[in-house]
Amino acid sequence: MANTQDETVIAPFTAFAFAVEIEIPDVVTKACSAAFSECDGLEMTMDVKTIREGGNNGRQLRLTGALNFGQLTLKRGMTASFDLWDWFEEVQRRPRLRANAEVIVFAPGPAQKERARFVLSRCLPVKLKAPPLNAKDGMVAIEELQIAYESLTRKRLSGGGA
Repeated sequence: MANTQDETVIAPFTAFAFAVEIEIPDVVTKACSAAFSECDGLEMTMDVKTIREGGNNGRQLRLTGALNFGQLTLKRGMTASFDLWDWFEEVQRRPRLRANAEVIVFAPGPAQKERARFVLSRCLPVKLKAPPLNAKDGMVAIEELQIAYESLTRKRLSGGGA
């Protein structure tokens, strides 16, 4: 069995092979069957609280604070359905409706072995932008989709993956 540490050196994570899966409970299992060329916004930051001890001017204590999450931005997508548009419209009718999404990163090559999976919980569509209309393309195009999410975790892969 190959050592996964050596694998990372030989075949590092690449940014060009990824997929996005979106599930909207009670609406549709896979709302996102689109292929996007860009995915940005998988981020979390932690607030740090600084406390100074009385009389000790040469030292400060650092405590963990609240986590903040980014906003996922998907650009230049093509899909054969209007599921993402329907999701945006359904949230207007049902403001408490949230979705779950996963961003999957694949290893380079034709096998498309899964290297990492990021799970975004309680997603809400923030922006859905159509591209300039062009009669030569036959697919439904999405210029930009922005999604706010409440938490970001990494799903551990079975078999010693990332």
